[in-house]
Amino acid sequence: MTTPETSRLGQATFNADPYDATLLFPIARAAQRQSLGLTGSLPFLGADLWTAYELSWLNERGKPQVALAHFTVPCESSHIIESKSLKLYLGSFNNTRFADASTVQARLRADLSEAVWRGAPVQSRVGVKLLDAALFDREPLYELDGLSLDRLDLDCEHYTPMPELLSAATNEAPVSEVFTSNLLRSNCPVTGQPDWGSLQISYFGPQIEQAGLLRYIVSYRSHAGFHEHCVERIFMDIWQRCQPHKLAVYARYTRRGGLDINPFRTSYPQALPANVRNARQ
Repeated sequence: MTTPETSRLGQATFNADPYDATLLFPIARAAQRQSLGLTGSLPFLGADLWTAYELSWLNERGKPQVALAHFTVPCESSHIIESKSLKLYLGSFNNTRFADASTVQARLRADLSEAVWRGAPVQSRVGVKLLDAALFDREPLYELDGLSLDRLDLDCEHYTPMPELLSAATNEAPVSEVFTSNLLRSNCPVTGQPDWGSLQISYFGPQIEQAGLLRYIVSYRSHAGFHEHCVERIFMDIWQRCQPHKLAVYARYTRRGGLDINPFRTSYPQALPANVRNARQ
C-alpha cells in the first residue's frame, strides 16, 4: 500500500504536463477518527474550505487563463486530499487546453469528488467555485469575530496536545461565547513544515475557563497533524471535557504552496462560514 512517505509527497516538485488526475493523493479519515473514538455516526457536521490561488490553464488558442478556486469538501467524505498532491494536480492544468472555465470547473469537481470518496460511492460532491481574474478586487479580508484569547498574559509550558488543560463551570448556568486566537500552530506530518492558523470557537454551555483553553490551543505547537485532523481533535476534546450544549470550531490556516485549508466543524446544523481569507492568508 502506498503511504505519504513513499509517494511523490515531500520530494522535489516537478511540473506535470499535461493534466493528470492520478496526482491526487487521498488519505483516509478513518484512522485519525478512530483514535478519537469516532467509529459510528459523527457528532459533528461541517466541511473543509479550500482556496487555490495558483490555478491556471490554456484556452483552445493556447492563451493562459487564471482564476481563484474555492473548494468545499464535505466532512463526511471518507478521505482528505494531501495538500501537496493537490498542488501538483492543479499544476498539471497549466499547459493543458480547455474549452472554457466551466469545463475546468466540471473537471475539478469530478476529480476531487472521486478522490475524497476513493473506493466508495460519491455521496456528496465537492463544491467548486471559480473566480475570474476580473473579479479579484472583490475578494475582501476578514478577521474572525470573537473575544481574543491572545489578550491573556499567562505562562505556557505544554507544546503537545493536552486536553487536561480544558475545564468548564459545569455547576453554573450556561453561557454563549465566541473566542478567537491567532496562536494555533501545528506541523505537517509529511514534510514537518509549520502550519499557522487562526481559530474561532463558538459555544453554548458551561462557561469554559479561558486561560486553560488558550494553553490548550498553544499545546498544538509541536504536534504533527493534518489541518482537518487537528480541528476535529480540538472539537472532540472541548466537546468531551467541557460538555457544551452546542459547539462550533473553525480554523483558517495560512496558505502553503498556493493553497489554504480551513476546516469547520459544528455540533448542530448551520450555514457554512463564508470562505473569506484573513490578513495572514
